[in-house]
Amino acid sequence: MSRTPANSARVVVIGAGIVGCSLADELTARGWTDVTVLEQGPLPAPGGSTSHAPGLVFQTGPSKTMTEFAAYTVRKLGSLEVDGLPCFNPVGGLEIATTEARWADLHRKAGLAASWGVRGALLTPEQCKRLWPMLDETKLFGGLHTPDDGLARALLACRAQMERAASRGARFLERHTVTGIERADGHVTGVVTDRGTFPADHVVSAAGFWGPVIGAMAGVDVPLQPLAHQYATTAPLPELAGVNDPRNEASKPILRFQDRDLYFREHTDRLGIGSYAHRPMPVDPRTVPAFDDAPLMPSSLPFTEEDFAPSWQDSVGLLPALGASEVAAGFNGVFSFTPDGMPLLGESRDLRGFWLAEAVWVTHSAGVAKAVAEWMTDGRPAVDVHECDLHRFEDAQRSPAYIADRGAQSFVEVYDVIHPLQPMEQPRPLRTSPFHPRQQELGAYFLEGGGWERPHWYEANAPLVEGLELPERDAWSARYWSPIAAAEARATRERVALYDMTPLRRLEVTGPGALDFLHAMTSNNLRKKPGAVTYTLLLDETGGIRSDLTVARLGTDRFQVGANSPADLDWLLRHAPEGVQIRDITSGTCCVGVWGPLARDLVQPLTRDDFSHEGFGYFRAKQTYLGHVPVTAMRLSYVGELGWELYTTADLGLRLWDTLWEAGQQHGVLAAGRSAFNSLRLEKGYRAWGTDMTDEHDPYEAGLGFAVRLDKEFTGRAALEGKQNPARKLTALLLDDPAANVLGKEPVHLDGAPAGYVTSAAYGYTLGRCVAYAWLPVLPAGTAVHVEYFGEKIPATVADEPLFDPKMTRIRR
Repeated sequence: MSRTPANSARVVVIGAGIVGCSLADELTARGWTDVTVLEQGPLPAPGGSTSHAPGLVFQTGPSKTMTEFAAYTVRKLGSLEVDGLPCFNPVGGLEIATTEARWADLHRKAGLAASWGVRGALLTPEQCKRLWPMLDETKLFGGLHTPDDGLARALLACRAQMERAASRGARFLERHTVTGIERADGHVTGVVTDRGTFPADHVVSAAGFWGPVIGAMAGVDVPLQPLAHQYATTAPLPELAGVNDPRNEASKPILRFQDRDLYFREHTDRLGIGSYAHRPMPVDPRTVPAFDDAPLMPSSLPFTEEDFAPSWQDSVGLLPALGASEVAAGFNGVFSFTPDGMPLLGESRDLRGFWLAEAVWVTHSAGVAKAVAEWMTDGRPAVDVHECDLHRFEDAQRSPAYIADRGAQSFVEVYDVIHPLQPMEQPRPLRTSPFHPRQQELGAYFLEGGGWERPHWYEANAPLVEGLELPERDAWSARYWSPIAAAEARATRERVALYDMTPLRRLEVTGPGALDFLHAMTSNNLRKKPGAVTYTLLLDETGGIRSDLTVARLGTDRFQVGANSPADLDWLLRHAPEGVQIRDITSGTCCVGVWGPLARDLVQPLTRDDFSHEGFGYFRAKQTYLGHVPVTAMRLSYVGELGWELYTTADLGLRLWDTLWEAGQQHGVLAAGRSAFNSLRLEKGYRAWGTDMTDEHDPYEAGLGFAVRLDKEFTGRAALEGKQNPARKLTALLLDDPAANVLGKEPVHLDGAPAGYVTSAAYGYTLGRCVAYAWLPVLPAGTAVHVEYFGEKIPATVADEPLFDPKMTRIRR
């Protein structure tokens, strides 16, 4: 990505809400001072989502990235004031539980807070009552108190950052409605408004729920669904009379009653009540009235009392004093949802210089602005943003119908307890492999990822569970799990199993410069003869791991690349020289993993080619026929057993499955799912990009130094010099108790204090222990640690890896 020298980049930001103002401040602080912020409404309150936002800033959640965004927002807004008024009021946050399930989840969330470095403590009902005297504590199991959370004064924060950015050269222009985006040769060149055209080298859409409208002008897809969210204010309450300083408005923590999809905050002597309990209310951003035509402001739609009535009763039940009050005012406020509930950040590949900073709430605003400013000025953010990358969605996830369905579901799930494996409900099934009919016949239990239906186990294998001794699971780790997974893992270790690997991304890279391009883009040596397969890393210029790849050289100028996400395709396309073609072939192909000690016995009789160890070595590829089916066979294994990945075109997929299934009957073949797969890959220590490592980690920290060749030039090489002895490491842990389980993101304690967090975890059926990988300081094998799981400190021990078959004898035979 090219970088523009400071003081020479012309930047136009569309939208002067909290994100646009924060971005102008962050850019000008980094020396990019030619910044123009265009706003269609009047300043400083232009009528978008920022103008009505209640300002809640809760830092803790399942995403480390979003927590870091919120933490920066707290720090930055806490340092700002306008006319002597602070832009952030650190009243803290209090989440309360009125059900056992929520109380358990608050224990889990307290663990997330510890993992991400946020202060938090679990409280008794009586302690909750002391913080919020209006509570009926008899309804509570307890609460989670996060003292550093609080209330952002969004419009004040906008003013403070506008003034600071303006002092460095930025300008903010109100009542400029954008009507077009100018471009030339694939690059943005300017923004057209009803009051003139503004030349630009970079344009950032920070337009909030108008993002899809701006994106359409630029020819850039913005998968965002605006929805309305109810917010009501009570009449003055005697219980709050004289309690709060009007200048600060609130003194009590933000109260979240997530069991009823509600939150509460003080407005001096009144309470504000926000509700996610009502039906989804989608809004078409193209029909939202202009500021001067709106009854109140464009983002504030009329309050629908009938939708709020159940929430008012729930509020009275929790805070009985409200029974003597009433709703004095209310509105349905519009804000943005994406299919996965995460922001949309980054530069468009189709229109260079056009950036998105969309679907961002006040909670994460300053952190997002910092990341985007770093991205624009330095070439990458300081924190991992792959969960927010605008290119993360599959094509099948970008249809208007999908965006509408998933946006509505994201709204419904805002305060739900979401299990890490919990699949979306609709639309399903969306993407199915050619093997799907056979999987259904075998009773596959499907979960979903990337729109794909993915078998996690097969009910046809249930009889194999008999005789297996497995520890009893707790309710959380037993969700979306079956003991059948243990039987499938055992069969893979003892016989042979078929795994559907179709959802793994496949790219075809061709052209006379393909080898030089891939060799320079990745960390390992790719200058090998056709037939070679290489595990390698896609790094950024700082040495951070953008992805891990398997690259098969199928011909002199033809490669098949096993990648992770659509962002990998985007990265390669951005850097590909003329003459190199890159094509995503995932949807038109399919893959079966045939793994287990009897894999060769199954496959060899189906082909005339030599599949012996001598004739078809590990990390080799061969194009052949299995029965009537042309396949590309790669001798790879993600489960630590002998076997092959077998690829063919989608039209022949079912025939390939049937051919393997029929041939495998005499060897006891079975179909196995991702639950067994995940257990087996962790026993072997195979990393999962995006979970175990991201671009915040370098190869030596991640234990992948073997895939780095410093004797060649590649992107990120210079940054890796001298980093071979890291201070932190992705570390293998074995839980001491054979009955214990963890699932990921739990804090790891060393000498009584949080020292890191779990990435991946699964029960190792071969080892008889739960295996967990965690980011920790470098520790010797045998070091005792504790993993916090729902408040319980579970003993674990640092282990050497790989935990299973360290001499690789099972794969190389």
